Order: sequence, then structure tokens, then C-alpha cells
Amino acid sequence: MNAGPREWDAETYDAIADPQFEWGVEVLERLAVAGDETVLDAGAGSGRVTERLLELLPRGRVVALDGSKDMIAKARERLGDRADYRVADLAELELPEPVDLVFSTATFHWVLDHENLFRRIHAALRPGGRLVAQCGGAGNVAGLAKAIAEAAADPEIASHFQGMSAMWNFASPEETEARLEQAGFDEIHCDLAPKPVRPEHPREYVAASGLGPHLSHLPEDLRDRFIDSVMSKLDEPVTLDYVRLNIDARRP
Repeated sequence: MNAGPREWDAETYDAIADPQFEWGVEVLERLAVAGDETVLDAGAGSGRVTERLLELLPRGRVVALDGSKDMIAKARERLGDRADYRVADLAELELPEPVDLVFSTATFHWVLDHENLFRRIHAALRPGGRLVAQCGGAGNVAGLAKAIAEAAADPEIASHFQGMSAMWNFASPEETEARLEQAGFDEIHCDLAPKPVRPEHPREYVAASGLGPHLSHLPEDLRDRFIDSVMSKLDEPVTLDYVRLNIDARRP
């Protein structure tokens, strides 16, 4: 799932993102919807979780938003006219009319400015509307982050990353609760949940789910070299130390 304008390989992500799909289904269980709500899926990706969300809203409406045109095209292929679609950057989120619920999984950590993100989500919700989300939290994929930093130190590769901004924002529950309160939310609760993953095809998984921002800065002839370097620095068997940040809040 993608928050900003960077493109993703939607076909590959759709095929390998079983962990993200399973976590998304778990978050759906927290929604407690009546079935007639209008819901923004903020970071809908290829629409796998959105499809399950639609099952909970037989009389409702879903706005599937993602920053990647390829992801939205894949979601439209899966869902047809059952959802409305928007290609947009969450950092610039504006909706023509407010929604009852903002739902999001595996997305907010790609947005670097959470203060702005939560202000915009607050503005997109009707009074009494809820935010229910999950994203990477403090400590998420720390081993992978270390491997990426070491691989990126290669002088020939490093030159392509000059001026590159931070890739993730893995916030703590305390930081997130403070930002939500500042944005105007109440009934706030955030917590961390460890979710380690041992991918069946680790190279393909890591390249598709975690290395996109770096690969987009590299010429094609250096991409495989960078992926191989990252993989060589991970312990075998590759286990990614995911930590998910659960977010629940209400607009008064």
C-alpha cells in the first residue's frame, strides 16, 4: 500500500503481500460498523483488504485511495464498480465530503509527517467519525533497515541516494497518541504488536515490499546488485521483525 506518488509494482505486491492482507483482515474485526457507512480506505493498494471491507458494508460506500496509479488500477480490476477510486497523496488528503470512517493498513509509516496526516484525516471525518488503522510502529523491520543502510554505503550505489529523504516513519504509541490529540481526536488508543514474518520467497518479498523507494533511485543495471547486497546481510532463514502500530481514535 502506498501513501505518496511513488509507483509500485502492483502485480508483484498483490502476489506476495499475504502478511499485510492477514493483518488487514485482523484490523477489519475492530471496525464494528452498521453496514451503511461511507468509509475511506486510506492506502487501498491492490484492493485485497478493500474487498473484505466491502463485505461489511452492504448498504455503504467505500472510497479506495492510493498514491499509486498501478495499485488503483489493480484494485479497480478486482473490485469493478463496487468502490470509488482516487489516486492521491495522503499528505495532501482532501475529500469533497466527509466520511464516517477512515480505515488504513500498512500505509501510514510511508507518510513522514504524521502531524499533518492526522490533521487531514480529522478534517476528512464527520463529527463522531472514527479512525481505525494499523501501520509499522517503533522497532519495525529494524534488521532490514540495518541491512539497507549497510548495502547503501557501497560508494557506487550511495551516489544515487544523495538527498533522498527518510523512507519510513515508525512511531511509538505515545508519540502517535500525542499527535492524534493535537489534531483534535479523542477516545484515542494506540499499541504495538510484534508480527514476525518468514517469507516463502524472501528476495522477491523484500524487493517488492520494502525496497521500492531505493530501487526507484537506482538505474536498472544496479538494482539487482543492491537487492542481492541487502539480502546477503540478513540472517538465514530470513525473518523480518515486523512490529505493527494499532491506532483507534474518534473525531468529537
